[in-house]
Amino acid sequence: MNRITTALLAALEAILVVAIGIGVAMVPLTILWAAHFKLSVEWFVFWRAAADIWLLGNGVDLTVQLGHDAAASLGLAGADAPFLISVVPLGFTILSVLMGVHTGRRAAETPHRWTGVGVAVATYAILAALVTLSAMSETVQPNQLQGLLLPTLIYSAGVLIGAELGRRKTAVAAAGLDRVSRGIRSSYQRIPQNARTLIEGALRGGTAAAAGVLVVSGVAVAVLIAVNYATIIGLYEAVQAGVFGGATITLAQLALIPNFVIWASAWFVGPGIAMGVGTSVSPIGTIVGTLPGLPLFGLLPQGTPAYGFLGLLVPVLIGFVFGVVTRQWLDRPGVPERTTLEQVLTGLGIGLVSGALLGLLAWSSAGAIGPGRLVEVGPNPLLVGALAAAEIGVAAALGLLAGRVRFPSVRRAKR
Repeated sequence: MNRITTALLAALEAILVVAIGIGVAMVPLTILWAAHFKLSVEWFVFWRAAADIWLLGNGVDLTVQLGHDAAASLGLAGADAPFLISVVPLGFTILSVLMGVHTGRRAAETPHRWTGVGVAVATYAILAALVTLSAMSETVQPNQLQGLLLPTLIYSAGVLIGAELGRRKTAVAAAGLDRVSRGIRSSYQRIPQNARTLIEGALRGGTAAAAGVLVVSGVAVAVLIAVNYATIIGLYEAVQAGVFGGATITLAQLALIPNFVIWASAWFVGPGIAMGVGTSVSPIGTIVGTLPGLPLFGLLPQGTPAYGFLGLLVPVLIGFVFGVVTRQWLDRPGVPERTTLEQVLTGLGIGLVSGALLGLLAWSSAGAIGPGRLVEVGPNPLLVGALAAAEIGVAAALGLLAGRVRFPSVRRAKR
């Protein structure tokens, strides 16, 4: 494959990624335009709405200025003044990164890897700029600087990850590690082995612990949706959006599912989330006021949970379990015995890594969702990160100290 063909395919793939991202919102909105509004409204209104949703999903803040009647219908203080929407529907972000990884892998399979990467990112940047400019209206105005930078940065992060993964796969299959990778490995191996063991254990255990909290949170969100199904359906009926409007709302809520999973993890860690200034949804209790008419908010717990404090045991138990698992992984041939202090430091390192990851996720999921008190929605990332680090770190340290109990391995099970 020559350089021109690589560049053309990379540009085409970037165009498809933008088209798919906007099309996720554009298709249901176009159906709504044709079926509900009978083509009586200008189609570009719906194009701008889809572009705004895509930009918001890529981290771009939207400034909204409602008309007098629309502001009055919301019944929220400050709705008649310009307000910010900055809660990122992380489903769009994840989609952009995953498709960027695919683009990077494809580029790495060609002899002109950097040509493919550069053309894909440049094409995506041009399209993101055009979408940002076309989305400007009197009602909603995306932040132009963010629109020019953030979507491209998110996509390029995925492209670079994919290109690196593809390069490693090709290099290892062909002739082992390249010069840069060998240099990095050589520098890392010059670190004392005990320190390397501590770093590896903290990174592996911390990442696994954070993933474990998110898995439990995802299961909890699914259970809450099932348990509160009647409430959610009632909210759909209260919105009175019709069949196509309801389908559009459902797709928007699917993009918010990753946010709800992260919010559930903040609930398990302890700080919970805010659904507006002066509100709280935590294991201690729920205090909220008027919320936007999004049916998925029907899964929020009401009042004071009878056994809400048991949720706080989730990160503690996960930290302990992965402390034990990390101890067993470290107790392999060729790894020197560690002192009690090193075991404790490894456990605290697991807490720091998991706390940093959960704190970053909490930060990415929070923001403003409307006027007035709705400028503060989501978890406090500093509290989530700090408490997760403490809970998981202490429990992981105890797990490492108590990790002499062996879990049955797959090899033993087969015997």
